[in-house]
Amino acid sequence: MIKTNKDKLPIVSVAGAVWHPKGGAAGRITVDGGVIWLQGTGGITYNAQIGDPCIGWVADHLEPGVSTRHKDDEFNQAYTVLSCIGNEAIVRSGDAKGDKGIVTGKHGGCEHLMIHFPAETLEKLNIDDNIMVKASGQGMELLDYPEIKLRNTSPALLEKMNIQESAGKLKIGVAKIVPADIMGSGLGASSTTRGDYDITMFDDGMIEKYGLADLRFGDIVAVTNADNRYGRAYRAGACTIGVVIHGNSAIAGHGPGVTTLITTRLPLIEPFIDNTSNLANYFLNKEY
Repeated sequence: MIKTNKDKLPIVSVAGAVWHPKGGAAGRITVDGGVIWLQGTGGITYNAQIGDPCIGWVADHLEPGVSTRHKDDEFNQAYTVLSCIGNEAIVRSGDAKGDKGIVTGKHGGCEHLMIHFPAETLEKLNIDDNIMVKASGQGMELLDYPEIKLRNTSPALLEKMNIQESAGKLKIGVAKIVPADIMGSGLGASSTTRGDYDITMFDDGMIEKYGLADLRFGDIVAVTNADNRYGRAYRAGACTIGVVIHGNSAIAGHGPGVTTLITTRLPLIEPFIDNTSNLANYFLNKEY
């Protein structure tokens, strides 16, 4: 059992609401010079959930499940920073009041928090319904591995991940291993306690080499040579473990988003392929 300080972590309430999609009349310019007007961020997505493919949708930056945020930007900072992947979310108003879900992702730029709810809950939810998250996880430490940092990881998620201790290192099961060379939008951020950064998917050779064509919402992935401790930077020997939180994009520098979970600047993490490494398998008991 990996030792942590989870018993010292507070559990606090933070609140948001189901958020309406936002669009621009001018559309978006694609990497090949086209213009698109597509569903992307916000709203309730009924047919795209964790465990489903994040590639191939007629959409751009599609957010699976329920997109939420707080209308006050300062309060939304607390909502998105303090909430962690795997935290429990509870509907506090409307027809679905009392129903429960789990936090599955943080999307930078729009500053959305994505939440998975069962299909029956989605049918009852409305835009502006209030959502409360029992936030806990930021500040969690691996007591025997001070050079390995946790970001956005709930105790519940950490306990479900395939992590093995070996000779002072952690071997971590992931669905995909991605090189830092193809990471795009989100680079240069000063903090990784919220938001994400994108896997760019414009090179067919890279997609084939790393098996990215069947990437899924909720996949746990490793980004090699990526130091995400205090921002997102390329550093040889570093490694970051994250979770895929939104869908693909046709915009230059963009693609499926990855929210940081575990990171180190030193060669202390050894990722290995485990195709069951997905939030749906951890929390919904869906097998792959």
